[in-house]
Amino acid sequence: MRIGERWNYLKKAPQLFTDILVRGRYDFKYDLMPVQTRRMPLPKRLNLLRSGANLVHRRLSPWSWPVNLHIELTNYCNLKCEVCPTGIGKLERRPAAIEPALFERLMNEVGPYLLTVSLWGWGEPLLHPHLSDILRLAHNRGVVTLLSTNGQNLDDEEVLKALISYPPTFLIVALDGMTDETNSPFRVGAKVKTALGGVRRLAQMKARVGSQLPILHWRYIVMKHNEHELQRLPGFAAENQFDILTIRTLAIIDSPDDSHFDLIPTDERYRAYGYENNQRIIRPDFVCENAFTFPAVFSDGTVVACDQDYNAKQLYGKLAGDTSFADIWWSQEAAKIRRTIRDNPENFSFCRNCPFKDRPVGPMSAEYYDLRK
Repeated sequence: MRIGERWNYLKKAPQLFTDILVRGRYDFKYDLMPVQTRRMPLPKRLNLLRSGANLVHRRLSPWSWPVNLHIELTNYCNLKCEVCPTGIGKLERRPAAIEPALFERLMNEVGPYLLTVSLWGWGEPLLHPHLSDILRLAHNRGVVTLLSTNGQNLDDEEVLKALISYPPTFLIVALDGMTDETNSPFRVGAKVKTALGGVRRLAQMKARVGSQLPILHWRYIVMKHNEHELQRLPGFAAENQFDILTIRTLAIIDSPDDSHFDLIPTDERYRAYGYENNQRIIRPDFVCENAFTFPAVFSDGTVVACDQDYNAKQLYGKLAGDTSFADIWWSQEAAKIRRTIRDNPENFSFCRNCPFKDRPVGPMSAEYYDLRK
């Protein structure tokens, strides 16, 4: 979050206070996607207000539980994407799928306070061997659930059944091309036909059962080799029965800039960062909130400040035995890591190469299309 964005948010505090505490409602955008929450129970209202106070103070021991949470369902994948640590073999953690019992325990403890839960990490979530159980445990908890997939398992009948029986709020399908020729240079090994066919099946299944969910969302990253498709993309997405489309900018991960230079689009409107003399412009006005409001839980139960710490080099702790999320969230180790992120972020490699830090605006996406209108 840029400092200017932060203060604009704080200017709305009186109205937000009334909407949240009195009306039990909160409208916000998750990477340009409009999200509405209604009839929030009192604990969630109070937690959200306490979290807002953390915007000002960024206390090492936050006043609130997280309001958003990343939960990594798996850390293994069926693709070999060239800028993904899993795809290129930089992920040092052992392959694992989160245990349903651990997921349930986590949702029981933290779920009552969450606005959103993102069901992905450094792997393909639809490969989880107990996907139906996971989605059932996340269903009807008053939390906006987002599940991101490369779409390569959307031809699996059990996967489709799970997604329609216990639908996430948003099913985000990550495709970066209308054909294999434009999608596979980035998503190595992917087949567009498989993903699009699965989306059309889900749309038919939704219509048959009269459900609005999952909202079928195409997320498209703009790069040099695919930017020529942009003009035709909204129509193509609608033809394939997506509900919404977002045009996303390419973000760095914990890797040097030169690994991404060949992918930077020509059109500056779709560049994630500004450049001068072939160097990314460093912006000093970034304020990190993830460590205070949006942590990640990896598939083995490890809790980290931010999902960008993909090898869990700076872990808050691990959900094992009798250790609760609360024990970890308010621990001295978590406070120590937050202090570094707040005061000396350059000490952590995942902070130095943070995909948000040098962006001119907060959202990763540049454009949003509601195809249902």
